[in-house]
Amino acid sequence: MKQKTGVLLAAGTNEVEIIEFYIDEMLEGNKLYRGSYGINVAKVVEIIPQPRVTSLPRAVPGVLGTFISRGKVIPLVDLAVRLGKRKPDVTVNPIAITTEFNKTTMAFLVTGVNRIHRLAWGRIEPAGDFLSSFNASITGVVNFEDRNLLIIDMEKVLCELNPHLSMEEDEKTASIVTDIRYKILIVDDSSSIRNILVNKLEKAGFSVTKASDGNEGWIWLQEQKARSQKDKRPIYDYVDIVISDIEMPRIDGYSLCQSIKNDPILKSLPVMLFSSLITEKQLHKGWSVGADEQITKPETSNLAQRARELIERAGRPGPKER
Repeated sequence: MKQKTGVLLAAGTNEVEIIEFYIDEMLEGNKLYRGSYGINVAKVVEIIPQPRVTSLPRAVPGVLGTFISRGKVIPLVDLAVRLGKRKPDVTVNPIAITTEFNKTTMAFLVTGVNRIHRLAWGRIEPAGDFLSSFNASITGVVNFEDRNLLIIDMEKVLCELNPHLSMEEDEKTASIVTDIRYKILIVDDSSSIRNILVNKLEKAGFSVTKASDGNEGWIWLQEQKARSQKDKRPIYDYVDIVISDIEMPRIDGYSLCQSIKNDPILKSLPVMLFSSLITEKQLHKGWSVGADEQITKPETSNLAQRARELIERAGRPGPKER
């Protein structure tokens, strides 16, 4: 039986629905270990028993082949292999989780699926440098009484399979020199993406501040609002626009955007959501919290130009006019 998933949460609640699945692996001494992992429901199309696949020539490790579902040819990837796990010789009734994000449909084979958890983003702790040093594909951790659930960085797994889908430095970005630069706040829990965006936008003539999640971004914005009120100056003297990811520990991008638009001082700031979650089916969620623009990762070609257009549409004086 196919299990379909749907959009169950409204944007701005700072909650997320996580599908918990598990992967069996063999540890030293041939000890079987069952690890708990999670993926955002918004990325999941359906959950099915392992399908029959057509093998692919010269496939990268872990790519089992392709199958057809809903009129699409879908690659099936053994997630245990991609995560570097040593699998048991036999897996009984494995499950395929079909996903859609980064404008790509792909299925991932796992040992089994447990349940769906509805959680506040505050329950999800950032993986941190220590845990990331052991497994760079983990972005967050949810602590339950009997286990830790590890949130998988599916974008990283996808980009390792297809480097063309990764976000890379654009060395062709032209530098623009101005006396005063427009000021951007970048909010993203991926340090590599933050650094790429900072470098790209600085080359395009922006002054960039970065935050690692919505909570850190919100605190910084409150500090700028306090400065603007103390100095009796407009908020755009301190920040012109916010570009935010959606999936982040503590406070997600939808809630951050909604908080900005509900604030009497900050509401004039344009907010651009930049995330792999942005699909045709999900666009309404960003508009519902007041987003001014939504761009799907890893597309960055028009990011700087669109940011400049949003700032100018908001009536900000140009750099030379300040």
